[in-house]
Amino acid sequence: MLTTHPQGKKGVSISRQKYDVMSAAIQRSLRGREEVPLQVVRQEVEGDLQGKFEGSISWYFTAVKLDLEARGILDRVPGKRPQHIRLREGPSDRWKG
Repeated sequence: MLTTHPQGKKGVSISRQKYDVMSAAIQRSLRGREEVPLQVVRQEVEGDLQGKFEGSISWYFTAVKLDLEARGILDRVPGKRPQHIRLREGPSDRWKG
């Protein structure tokens, strides 16, 4: 599948299966939390997928995170440094894949 980018830049082509695994891991990390520093989410996803994911977890994390932003499933929290992210309300209702 071809990912999208929140700034309209060219997306990347990745396996749908890897996208789904990474998207689920990111959303699991954010679910039930107000906002989370990006680095904390990355570390949790890496811990969750270590040894179960083929390829660079960090690279796929970035590509999928940007796609989820572009699709309105998650948001960057404005004014936060380092970057914080959060799920939007009802993300699974807005995007059916």
